[in-house]
Amino acid sequence: QVQLVESGGGLVQAGGSLRLSCAASGRTFSSYTMAWFRQGPGKEREFVAAKNWSGGWTLYADSVKGRFTISRDNAKNTVYLQMNNLKPEDTGVYYCAADRKVFVSRGRSEYDYWGQGTQVTVSS
Repeated sequence: QVQLVESGGGLVQAGGSLRLSCAASGRTFSSYTMAWFRQGPGKEREFVAAKNWSGGWTLYADSVKGRFTISRDNAKNTVYLQMNNLKPEDTGVYYCAADRKVFVSRGRSEYDYWGQGTQVTVSS
C-alpha cells in the first residue's frame, strides 16, 4: 500500500505558476505509476497528467499540454506537477493518484490510491 499527501496549492492570478507536490509513503514508490487529477466546482474529477514508474512514459490532458509538467523523484518518493500560465478554468482540487498495475492511463478507475487533495484557485 501507499499513502499520498499533496501540498503546494494556493491562490494565484491568471498567468501565474504553482508547483504541486505529492509525497508518498512506502518503499515501493518507484514501482507505481503516478498521476494527477483535478475536480473543478460542480464538475467531475478529470485526468490531468500521468507518468509511469521509470519516468519514460508521460501522458497529459489536452487542456494542460504545454503548460503543465509532471515529474517524479523516486529517491524522494515524490511526484510533482509544475503548472505554468494558469487559467481560471484550472481552478479546482488537485488529487494525486497511484497504482502498480496500470502503465499510464487517463482512467480514474485505474488508480487504487488517492490523496486528500490540495486546492488551487486561479483568479482572473
